[in-house]
Amino acid sequence: MMQQRYQQHDIEAWHHDGALVIPNFFNAAEIAPVRADYERLYGYAGRGDGQSLRVDTGAPAGLFHSKQFMNIDALPYDGSAEMNLLSLHPALTSLAAALLGTEKIQLYQSHTWAKFTGEADYDQPFHCDYGNHTLTVPAEDASARTVNFIIYISDVTDPLGAMHYVPKPAADLILGPRAITAPAEQQLDLKAKQRSAAAPAGSIVAYSIDTFHRGTNMIEAQGLRYTMTVSYKRADNANIGFHVWQSGSERPWQTVINNASPSQLGYLGIPLPGDAFWTELTLQQCQIRWPDWDMQAYRIALNSRS
Repeated sequence: MMQQRYQQHDIEAWHHDGALVIPNFFNAAEIAPVRADYERLYGYAGRGDGQSLRVDTGAPAGLFHSKQFMNIDALPYDGSAEMNLLSLHPALTSLAAALLGTEKIQLYQSHTWAKFTGEADYDQPFHCDYGNHTLTVPAEDASARTVNFIIYISDVTDPLGAMHYVPKPAADLILGPRAITAPAEQQLDLKAKQRSAAAPAGSIVAYSIDTFHRGTNMIEAQGLRYTMTVSYKRADNANIGFHVWQSGSERPWQTVINNASPSQLGYLGIPLPGDAFWTELTLQQCQIRWPDWDMQAYRIALNSRS
């Protein structure tokens, strides 16, 4: 049985503060092949001499701009099975289910992000992430929000652009009901209450869709920051979305399909063994589409229904 990598106090901290850092959630052996994939895919993509780039906005907060969002790709990745299954790791799905308070969850976002000192000014204003996850606003019921994870593939220190966040109680005192991005006049007040999410490779940050946070600039010379962003929601929550997995059907899904367990595939919306979707015809057609998919569990479940 896999050792549990979180405790009840972690769940309580996430609900109270809206964010949680768990150091060394993944071990070195689990991260090493993923790090190798990042190095092959992204290398050192920095521009210029690898020295910090800072843009003086004349305001107490940074700005969003397109260069901050370079070197991003979505699942499935042109990498190993380890890279493609990291966002579906049983320890991570267990924690997501515990935080959302339901076993019926779905993965709706998984993407890489590689940052390099000097490629951009990564300093951002405090904001929430719900602007591109829902057309409404975060629900008051925590189970109807999301849990967003940042997985550290490399060490992430403050000089290497660690995310900073403001615990919910402090943000509530400063902001009350709020917009997606905090007003400029309140950014300094939020900075006074911010916490760093710096942690070594293998660590994770779990934060809620309504947690105020910001990216910080990279100032370490020749620095790099490899992360994977992963988001889960309650499976029946149509109010939340990001990736539409089916829209990328030409991508290397066989790496996921051929290596994931039925429960992991279930987090992508593929019906579990025993679901009424599975018939002799749908099994045959799926086997034609994905000839190396081990469908034994689905066949056994179908035969047991007969």
